[in-house]
Formats: sequence, C-alpha cells, structure tokens
Amino acid sequence: MTKGKPLIVITGPTATGKTDFSIQLAREIDGEIISADSMQVYKGLDIGTDKVSEEIRKEIPHYLIDVVEPYEKFSVADFVKVADRAIEEIQEKGKFPIVVGGTGFYIRALLYGVPETPPSSEEVRKELEKFSTEELYAELLKVSPDYAKKIGKNDRKRIIRALEVYRLTGKPITAFPERGEKPRYPFLGYFLYRNREELYRRIEDRVDSQIRRGLVEETKWLLKFGRNLTAFQALGYKEILEYLEGRMSLEEAVRLLKRRTKQFAKRQFTWFRKEPKFKWVNLSEISEEEVIELIKNDIKNFWEET
Repeated sequence: MTKGKPLIVITGPTATGKTDFSIQLAREIDGEIISADSMQVYKGLDIGTDKVSEEIRKEIPHYLIDVVEPYEKFSVADFVKVADRAIEEIQEKGKFPIVVGGTGFYIRALLYGVPETPPSSEEVRKELEKFSTEELYAELLKVSPDYAKKIGKNDRKRIIRALEVYRLTGKPITAFPERGEKPRYPFLGYFLYRNREELYRRIEDRVDSQIRRGLVEETKWLLKFGRNLTAFQALGYKEILEYLEGRMSLEEAVRLLKRRTKQFAKRQFTWFRKEPKFKWVNLSEISEEEVIELIKNDIKNFWEET
C-alpha cells in the first residue's frame, strides 16, 4: 500500500446512514469509495440495495457497484480480487480508498484474506439446491450449530456453502481458518451505529421509501431471470417475491421485511463486536462533522506513527 495512505473502512448496521456519511467523508479527505455490499455488485438491484445515485457516482467514483448481471455468480474471492484492483487504482491517483458497506464477511476477507475452505462443487450444490431453506438449516444445526446460529435461518447462500464444505470434507466450516492474524492493508476502521429506537425508525422509513420508489416493480423485473437467483435471498426481494407469488399480502410482506431487516441489523452488531480494531461511533450522540474530524485526526496520527 502507498506509504501514508491507510485504507478507511466505514461499516455498521443497515439504515445507519453509512452511504451519506461516506460521500461527505470522501469530499473532505479526497477519497473514492469501494462498496462492500454483497448485493450492490448486481446490475439492476438499485432500489432494494439503495444504490447511490448516478449523479453522485459521477462526482465521486464508486467501485464494486453494478459489476455483474443478476444471473451471474460473484463470490467473496471475486470481491477481494476486484477490490484489490480498485484500491491500487485509487492509490495511484493519490487518493484515499474508502471501503463502505455492511457485509461483514466481505470486509473481513478484504482485510485478512479469504477463508481457506475447499473450492465449490457444482455437483454438491445442485444436490443441496433441491431442498428448502428450512430443511437445509435443520441439517446445518446438526453439523455446525454455532455457525448456524451465527448466520441465521434465512441466509440460504451461506447455509448451502457451509453444508457443501461439510459434505466435501466431513468438517464443519468453523474448522477452517476465517482470517489471517495480520491485516493485508493498514487500515482505520469505524463502526457507525445509532440508538435502537432511532435505527428501527430509520429502517421502517427506508422500507416504506423502497416500496414508494418501486421495489415491487424491480422484483418483477428480476423474476424474468428466474427464481433461483442469489438476489432472492436478499432482504427486500425475497419478501416481495412472496407477495408476487400470492403467499401473502403486500402489507404482510412489508411488515415481514421490516422485522427481518431489524433482525439483520442485530446480526451486524454481533459480527463486528468480534472486530477489535474498529472504533464504534454512535451517530445518535455525535454529529457527522465531528466524526469526520475524528477520522482526519486519526489519519494525522497514523502518519505521525508511520
């Protein structure tokens, strides 16, 4: 990494305001942004993932957004490879790379390396895909209960991966190292969050906004590529799919989406409690301007220490 230019990592639970904050930070410190959102890599998933506008992207370059088609595969290893190139490109411009997003698995892999699990097996995956998420989760609870409880019962993608690893090796996925001991990049990490009442209100407001902006229509468009897309495991699309297929009313789907999003936010808190090098910053108690000054001061201290 270019000497004196730490990687800035901004993460936190969904609906905290990471995107707006990162845009302001990029303006202040002359940075460019790398999205660490596992769904924003897919083209067309705009409303459901709250992608930043084209206008903002013209002002401040964003990487890892609209990388692949909705029907294409994109793994954590792919993310690290493309993100590494983006970091190099940003640094060559003399700017700060700012990694922003709530996908903890992607951030951890970028900072510490991709887990040393065996490669995928198309044959095993096809066999696992025949079963419902509920059936797969029940199996995972038997072979790797700790991991099952960690990821939750709705994360079909990671449930299948964990079972695939078990069938290929006879070992739970937790038996494989998740990370290296030393970061791949020098970095300054910040976990932005808000008080629970405020965060939950923001989640509900965002879901309502997504519905008004056309989440139902976006999900209909996505359906033309088939039902077995990774996108249909993402919050928003899977709930609206249940509505479109007549399994619940739109009101019920919206209520379910709000509840699941709050549950997801809780899991994000849990995930990053295991990341000791991140500073936790409560945006309910400190202004964004003060946080930017904190980061600027941390950068200054980083330069002095190196």
